[in-house]
Amino acid sequence: MARIICIDYGLKRTGLAVTDPLQIIASGLTTVESKKLIPFLKDYFSKEQVELILIGEPKNWDDTDTHATPLVEKCIKDLQKNFPTTPIKKVDERYTSKMAKDAMLEMGLKKMQRRNKALVDEIAATIMLQEYLRSIS
Repeated sequence: MARIICIDYGLKRTGLAVTDPLQIIASGLTTVESKKLIPFLKDYFSKEQVELILIGEPKNWDDTDTHATPLVEKCIKDLQKNFPTTPIKKVDERYTSKMAKDAMLEMGLKKMQRRNKALVDEIAATIMLQEYLRSIS
């Protein structure tokens, strides 16, 4: 089997998470500058087999678009252009940043570590991927 990768796309940073090849466990991969996302993924895809790209879809609590929705839509177009054979699926990203911050608190991370927005983005991507795996099992 191949991995599933999950993207928490943002204007400056993008958090990434992946499954193991058996698609059982979701793990944080890294955080990259958003402008370097496509080159990073090209390199990653050259080394690992990926069968699905998940990307967080920013929505308000009432299902309306947020200010970030157009950014994510542009990212999806770039992904489709660069990885035409890999399916892309949107997943709900509501509350994942809050859940990531709560998880960091529960892990006992110090205040300065919890302010690390790159880590928040990576954990948020991991949470989205875990929720997806739970939904398909």
